[in-house]
Amino acid sequence: MIGYLKGKVTNIIKSTNNRLILILEVNQIGYEVQIASRLARQLEENTSDESVQIFTHLQIREDQQILYGFASAAERDLFRQLISVSGIGTQLAIAAIDTLGLPNLVEAIVTGNIPTLVKIPGVGKKTAERIALELRTKLAQWRQAVGVATPANSATPANALTEDVEMTLLALGYSNSEIEQALSALSQDSQMLKNTKAEDWIKNAIAWLSQ
Repeated sequence: MIGYLKGKVTNIIKSTNNRLILILEVNQIGYEVQIASRLARQLEENTSDESVQIFTHLQIREDQQILYGFASAAERDLFRQLISVSGIGTQLAIAAIDTLGLPNLVEAIVTGNIPTLVKIPGVGKKTAERIALELRTKLAQWRQAVGVATPANSATPANALTEDVEMTLLALGYSNSEIEQALSALSQDSQMLKNTKAEDWIKNAIAWLSQ
């Protein structure tokens, strides 16, 4: 396996299927590495001529070998965790990391935040639930082991309470996006975070959404 490559960015091109390919020159050899747009922006903003280190995952198929590149070993490890889930391919895993970023994606999985996970292109409610179910415990332990930071705005009510509130609000006709915004707003209140009554969260969420 190739753990990482360290070299100079020669070019970043968009392939015919809209995938971003980094051309990284290492010892006069140009490696093609598929990367997410988040990493492409970081590399484009880096105007220095210094070498960059790209952590890689090599996928070997019968007809081709594909290198996937990441900004950190933690991102690469999360990618590997995602593709271990049934029905999650490499492109969906890259989209997940690209859309939410490492800390927010891990936090969403660990807390079972389905409204956040369905923001990922190609991920519906059932797929989001499967990702959370299969990876929640693994990623909670992994996050602690590798020291992945918790997002500053990640305070939310406990999982069981959140699910009760979300299900009730969905039944009342609110969208996933509206529910997530309401819960995020209410979670800024330290008194609400101490409140374990679902009915109070529902009542306050409706009041917030009615503003």
